[in-house]
Amino acid sequence: MSMKQVLDKGLNKLISRKLLVWVTASAFLLTDYITADIWASISLGYVGLQGFIDAAVAWKHGNK
Repeated sequence: MSMKQVLDKGLNKLISRKLLVWVTASAFLLTDYITADIWASISLGYVGLQGFIDAAVAWKHGNK
Protein backbone atom coordinates (compact mmCIF):
# COMPACT_ATOMS: atom_id res chain seq x y z
CA MET A 1 0.00 0.00 0.00
CA SER A 2 1.45 3.38 -0.98
CA MET A 3 1.91 6.27 1.43
CA LYS A 4 -0.86 8.22 -0.33
CA GLN A 5 -3.31 5.37 0.20
CA VAL A 6 -2.41 5.15 3.88
CA LEU A 7 -2.87 8.91 4.34
CA ASP A 8 -6.19 8.91 2.46
CA LYS A 9 -7.48 6.04 4.60
CA GLY A 10 -6.40 7.83 7.78
CA LEU A 11 -8.03 11.11 6.74
CA ASN A 12 -11.28 9.35 5.87
CA LYS A 13 -11.37 7.78 9.33
CA LEU A 14 -10.62 11.13 10.97
CA ILE A 15 -13.39 12.90 9.07
CA SER A 16 -15.86 10.16 9.93
CA ARG A 17 -14.88 10.34 13.59
CA LYS A 18 -15.31 14.12 13.66
CA LEU A 19 -18.79 13.79 12.21
CA LEU A 20 -19.63 11.08 14.73
CA VAL A 21 -18.49 13.36 17.58
CA TRP A 22 -20.64 16.20 16.26
CA VAL A 23 -23.72 13.98 15.86
CA THR A 24 -23.19 12.58 19.36
CA ALA A 25 -22.82 16.08 20.79
CA SER A 26 -26.05 17.10 19.06
CA ALA A 27 -27.86 14.12 20.56
CA PHE A 28 -26.46 14.98 24.01
CA LEU A 29 -27.67 18.56 23.58
CA LEU A 30 -31.16 17.38 22.72
CA THR A 31 -31.24 15.14 25.79
CA ASP A 32 -29.76 17.83 28.10
CA TYR A 33 -26.50 15.97 28.83
CA ILE A 34 -24.47 18.99 27.70
CA THR A 35 -25.14 22.72 27.61
CA ALA A 36 -25.59 24.86 24.54
CA ASP A 37 -22.18 26.46 25.20
CA ILE A 38 -20.40 23.12 25.07
CA TRP A 39 -22.30 22.13 21.94
CA ALA A 40 -21.38 25.45 20.30
CA SER A 41 -17.71 24.83 21.07
CA ILE A 42 -17.85 21.36 19.55
CA SER A 43 -19.71 22.68 16.49
CA LEU A 44 -17.23 25.51 15.94
CA GLY A 45 -14.37 23.03 16.21
CA TYR A 46 -16.02 20.71 13.69
CA VAL A 47 -16.80 23.48 11.21
CA GLY A 48 -13.34 25.01 11.59
CA LEU A 49 -11.49 21.73 11.10
CA GLN A 50 -13.71 20.71 8.20
CA GLY A 51 -13.18 24.08 6.51
CA PHE A 52 -9.42 23.75 6.94
CA ILE A 53 -9.46 20.24 5.49
CA ASP A 54 -11.59 21.32 2.52
CA ALA A 55 -9.23 24.23 1.82
CA ALA A 56 -6.18 21.97 2.03
CA VAL A 57 -7.72 19.45 -0.38
CA ALA A 58 -8.69 22.21 -2.82
CA TRP A 59 -5.18 23.70 -2.65
CA LYS A 60 -3.57 20.30 -3.16
CA HIS A 61 -5.62 19.68 -6.30
CA GLY A 62 -5.20 23.22 -7.66
CA ASN A 63 -8.77 24.39 -7.09
CA LYS A 64 -9.54 27.77 -5.55
